[in-house]
Amino acid sequence: MFEQTFKNIDDILWKEAGCASELDYIEQTSWTLFLKYLDDLEKEREAKAQLAGKPFDFLLQKQFRWSGWATPKKADGSFDHDSALTGDDLIAFVNNNLFPYLQGFKLRASAPDTFEYKIGEIFGEVKNKFQSGYSLRDVLEQMDALCFNSQKEKHELSHLYEAKIKNMGNAGRNGGEYYTPRPLIRAMVQVTDPRIGETIYDGACGSAGFLCEAHDYLRHGKNKLTTSQLKALQNKTFYGKEKKSLAYIIGIMNMILHGIEAPNIVHANTLSENLTDIQEKHRFDIILANPPFGGKERKEVQQNFPIKTGETAFLFLQHFIKILKAGGRAAVVIKNTFLSNSDHASRALRKELLENCNLHTLLDCPGGTFLGAGVKTVVLFFEKGAPTRKTWFYQLDPGRSLGKTNPLNDADLIEFVKLQKTFADSAQSWTVDAGDVDQDTFDMSVKNPTMLEEVPLKHPQEILVQIKLLDEETNKILGEIRGLIDG
Repeated sequence: MFEQTFKNIDDILWKEAGCASELDYIEQTSWTLFLKYLDDLEKEREAKAQLAGKPFDFLLQKQFRWSGWATPKKADGSFDHDSALTGDDLIAFVNNNLFPYLQGFKLRASAPDTFEYKIGEIFGEVKNKFQSGYSLRDVLEQMDALCFNSQKEKHELSHLYEAKIKNMGNAGRNGGEYYTPRPLIRAMVQVTDPRIGETIYDGACGSAGFLCEAHDYLRHGKNKLTTSQLKALQNKTFYGKEKKSLAYIIGIMNMILHGIEAPNIVHANTLSENLTDIQEKHRFDIILANPPFGGKERKEVQQNFPIKTGETAFLFLQHFIKILKAGGRAAVVIKNTFLSNSDHASRALRKELLENCNLHTLLDCPGGTFLGAGVKTVVLFFEKGAPTRKTWFYQLDPGRSLGKTNPLNDADLIEFVKLQKTFADSAQSWTVDAGDVDQDTFDMSVKNPTMLEEVPLKHPQEILVQIKLLDEETNKILGEIRGLIDG
């Protein structure tokens, strides 16, 4: 039922003049979905308060609640067409009344970590792109069919929402930067093996895929969680930062659908924070991230880092090393040229990583792992606090070309996860001793010693000369044989 509802909403958005791409579709789906979720959450809390005989104060004033403006109902529970706004009246209400009211929560909230503040931030960034109030009315009625009353319903909705994020990633433009293939994320989570009580951080969280997968890993693990563990999972486990507005909203919504009611995601530029200001209380046990690469940061941003570079990913890697606790574990995606670039920043950063962290595992990903990305990537797995002694390399080869219709899947990474536990050697894996790494360049290029070097192809002219020489030699031998016979 939910899948059909999402399809119906997409059909409406496709005809809406204000929505031109998958990015627009998910933005409009997100803010309407959030308000429906908020209404269901408030009703659930009201019911619990009534059972306990306690009063309950709604976050939103009556006229701004979902049931007040989006889908007003009659006493018998049926839809009230007479009082429901539509057309230009609905657009005017949303733009001039609803959004300004919701944006005001940021100023009225008691603290930045409250749910009220999150409401204000979301609606301070999101834009209503509906131009037709009739299209919006159709979407609202479709959205009203979605329910958040059970964990099963939330789980189904989270899968559908993930599919929308994936479609956005496949749509081109800037969509790809929001989507990391989930099989790769799951493998990274399995290797880092987070535990209840540890804090998990992504400073470039995008659609919060890493945080959501880590949540599922902990929430649906082998052991049943206690009430205190579930509370810790809700409030004191997952932390993220995201610079871009749309990604921030999608990340919040994605985490909500995965079961985190008030996500600890901050809308901020992680790289604007000076590394010298990071104290022990700011650090995390685990870092899981795929920071943006290829970007160029301004000079004032570079001043926050000891190794100056305009490359966004290299600045993020410095941030991650600094903000990781001693003994903490990290898995970070980075472009593979980082391993061999000869510029000062690349060499200095590799030296920093090898000398102050244990880079125990390096996963080499094939081309096509990230749709639309023109570069190959690797995943760095490291622990902070001890120098690297040995690095285990694994060269992922799914045996096929990866692409939009043939993406990476969980089965492709089973062997990697299995062999990584013991750092076993195989046709695809090998170990490099840190002492064998060039101490001037710290080059960590992927060079599989089990792969035979390809024999260079000869030039056609060279081949023709060799054939001629062989023919001449053959004729000479045949002549000698004839002489022996005739003699």
